[in-house]
Amino acid sequence: MDTSADLSQRYEQLNEIGASLSNEQNIGRLLESILLAAKAITRADGGTLYRMSEDRLSLRFEIVRTDSLKLAFGGTTGAPISAQFPDLPLFHGNGEANNTLVAAYCALNSRTVNIADAYTEEGFDFSGTRRFDQVTGYRSQSFLTVPMKNHENEIIGVLQLINAIDPDTGAVCPFSDADRRLAESLASQAAVALTNRLLVSELERLFESFITLINLAIDEKSPYTGGHCQRVPALTMMLAEAVSATSSGPLAGFVMTDKDRYELKIAGLLHDCGKVTTPVHVVDKATKLQTIFDRIKLLDTRFEVIRRDAEIAMLHAIQAGKDRRAAEWEFADQLQRIAEDRAFLAQVNKGSEAMRPEDQERVRQISKRYRWVDPDGDDVDFLSDDEIENLTIRYGTLTRSERETINYHIVATNKMLESLPWPSHLKNVPEYAGGHHERVDGKGYPKGLSRDQMSLQARIMGIADIFEALTARDRPYKPGMKLSEALAILDNFARNGHIDPDLYDVFVRQKIYLKYAWQYLDPAQIDLFD
Repeated sequence: MDTSADLSQRYEQLNEIGASLSNEQNIGRLLESILLAAKAITRADGGTLYRMSEDRLSLRFEIVRTDSLKLAFGGTTGAPISAQFPDLPLFHGNGEANNTLVAAYCALNSRTVNIADAYTEEGFDFSGTRRFDQVTGYRSQSFLTVPMKNHENEIIGVLQLINAIDPDTGAVCPFSDADRRLAESLASQAAVALTNRLLVSELERLFESFITLINLAIDEKSPYTGGHCQRVPALTMMLAEAVSATSSGPLAGFVMTDKDRYELKIAGLLHDCGKVTTPVHVVDKATKLQTIFDRIKLLDTRFEVIRRDAEIAMLHAIQAGKDRRAAEWEFADQLQRIAEDRAFLAQVNKGSEAMRPEDQERVRQISKRYRWVDPDGDDVDFLSDDEIENLTIRYGTLTRSERETINYHIVATNKMLESLPWPSHLKNVPEYAGGHHERVDGKGYPKGLSRDQMSLQARIMGIADIFEALTARDRPYKPGMKLSEALAILDNFARNGHIDPDLYDVFVRQKIYLKYAWQYLDPAQIDLFD
């Protein structure tokens, strides 16, 4: 019997449950909490929570619990809803409403159904219940089935409770009217909490899809950066989780919550969003002379013109009376020099090795050594000033101005991210994403921040960005480094103030490099296992 004191206590419990449901972020745990709360507040031995299918044609089992049978599926149990719990159809094959199943009737008619004994109740089909009882030895008796309606009065689920337990005798009894009111109130609060959580989840999916769209745009501009936008976040999270799990040393105090993880994940995905502003010909510049095409082909054509002019000059000299043998020897010497200079320029154009000062000077000498008539009819040096600037690049394939263009992407990233109205749980995204090119010694860019001015997350992402770039196999200007080569560079960076040495220590000690390598690198690159 429900006493006033008992009801008061249970209503107070209902209020506490409502508050806790509104704070739950995980949908699986939320659904489980709803059913467990309903069972507790109505003293039910068992229960099932159904959710409406997307097409609104059936009810899907989400959480199943029966205490006396120790039966638990769904939620945090790790036991998925198996084939023995098929969806409940809301309509028959002919389109008629399936009002013979209690849960379906509840959903279709938006009405609570309170049944004292399923075996004697008329009007509903309990054959499935009887089969379950026959197999398990259970006795399903009292049923309380409550619709869950959202703020638009749409049915989003059904809460079904089985076998109310008398607190005094422990016997199964019917659900009381107070139980019904409590369950309906809880179902109403639960529906609001679930709807809100689903709405937030949908917005999060939309937001992440928009981020994916940005990265896809970068990928479509250049196949050499799309993979980077996916791999850096993955490596960032690997290292962040390792640091969070560290229990000793200078980083032992760093611990991530689920909100922290989500914020860092979003920052990782957006860390290079500014690359949408970077010209494709700079991003994809595989050789020193490449623009929309590799201009080394133009030099090949000029060399052919120079060779042709030398041959014509030889023939004219012979015709004018010069000794044929001497003229041919002189021409052969010119051809040899042309071939050597042509091969030299083709090699330095690759930018695969650091260029020596004497090689830079040789480029300038070649430009003066040959003259040719350009398309405008002017007699000019063999190389233009722009071609000389590109061919004498000391490292890599980018000129100073092109490197500044590449580096501008982080400025653009900061501008883009800092202009957005971030919610409180994502307020650090601009700082995390915008700081991955800073250095702990303050010599990075764009702001020249030192270690103390940078978050640990930005420093983590900085290491991830460098290691991914060193080992990436999809860059047009270099092959992916082996682990030993990449770690040697990182080790030097940790010593000279480029990256955080404490984070690098975790990166090496916890073998994050190896975990990443097995997932993303070519087996030929993995030359370290310990």
